[in-house]
Amino acid sequence: MTASPSASAAAGSQSLGHVLRCLALLWIAGNGMRLTILAVPPVIPFLHDDLNMSETQVGILSGLPSMLFAFAAVPGSLLIARFGALAALIVGLLATAVGSAWRGAADGVAVLYAATILTGFGVAVMQPAMPPLVRTWLPDRIGFATAVYTNGLLIGEVLPVALTGVLVLPLVGSWRADFVVWGACCAAIALIVVLLAPRPAAPAPLAAPRKWWPDWRSGLIWRLGLMLGSVNALYFTTNFFIPNYLRTNGHAADIDAALTAINVGQLPASVLLLFLAGRLIRRRWPYFVCAVLCFIAVLCVVYGGSFLIITGAALIGFAAAVVLILMLALPPLLSPPDDVHRTAAAMFTISYTCAVVVPVLSGICWDVTGVPAAAFVPIGLCAVVLGAGSLKLAIRQPHA
Repeated sequence: MTASPSASAAAGSQSLGHVLRCLALLWIAGNGMRLTILAVPPVIPFLHDDLNMSETQVGILSGLPSMLFAFAAVPGSLLIARFGALAALIVGLLATAVGSAWRGAADGVAVLYAATILTGFGVAVMQPAMPPLVRTWLPDRIGFATAVYTNGLLIGEVLPVALTGVLVLPLVGSWRADFVVWGACCAAIALIVVLLAPRPAAPAPLAAPRKWWPDWRSGLIWRLGLMLGSVNALYFTTNFFIPNYLRTNGHAADIDAALTAINVGQLPASVLLLFLAGRLIRRRWPYFVCAVLCFIAVLCVVYGGSFLIITGAALIGFAAAVVLILMLALPPLLSPPDDVHRTAAAMFTISYTCAVVVPVLSGICWDVTGVPAAAFVPIGLCAVVLGAGSLKLAIRQPHA
């Protein structure tokens, strides 16, 4: 379908102020997708003691968000189809805010789980809303805009971990108030988005598309989902298994450095992609190179000394962030406008299912064989899946 002259003129006349406002909104929305999720790890010892949680219950709490990211993405697509991507983003932010504050009022594990489910649902709704918003607000800067909101997402992972112990808890005095603080941050982001988000002069088909159920027969959806799932699973599973693995092979002193490296290693990638995403997004080789880097990095972690372990962990974080940023920009590029939210929802459903399944497989490999290094076999296979998927990825120009 050919765009109307007025629409084309509007797209071509975006002012610098409009571009900067949209980028700022995307960046803070990216923060909102992770602030309340990563607010949990720093206060787990307090939750464990105050709510008398077992280690199994802590594990369930840690896994609930990923399950919601997988299972609530398609309902998020329905919300986008009925009310538009902007409304879905605002609803998701408010849901995470309410869920986080509700966690602060939890008097038992059941309430804590229920509040965490609400928080995870809010994030699951936001994630498929972001690609359509990128396409709607900044259609000529899809790669750069995606890199911006992904940078916000990564910063949103770092802030609660970095600030909870040294700033927020000393100020508010309890883990309950800490959850309220991070929830209030999401509510503030929602208010900013409501006040400043650009609105079209007239209703557009993309604002409320009718289709919402993904086309599960599409090979593109499965390729994107498995590629993103492989990198998500590789990143999360490595985080889970590095501590125990290094403890068993005599490198316990490297645990903190390795965990720091794998997470901080994402930040240089997010900054680099701000400048290069537009050039790399339509090429296959960055995905393949990152797959090779991940495979080599896994070997470094499993068989290397201290230097190689820490270097390998940093490489995993770096390569995973590069692939994440590039892949989040693919739904707007590879799908027709009315299908962006459906493609994104399916991609998140498949990818976070992988992030739930692969750690279980790694644990089974370790338990069945009795060999700690066996836990990294599924992780290495994730790099192989990423590389194989990149070879068949057909990246075209954006749909009109």
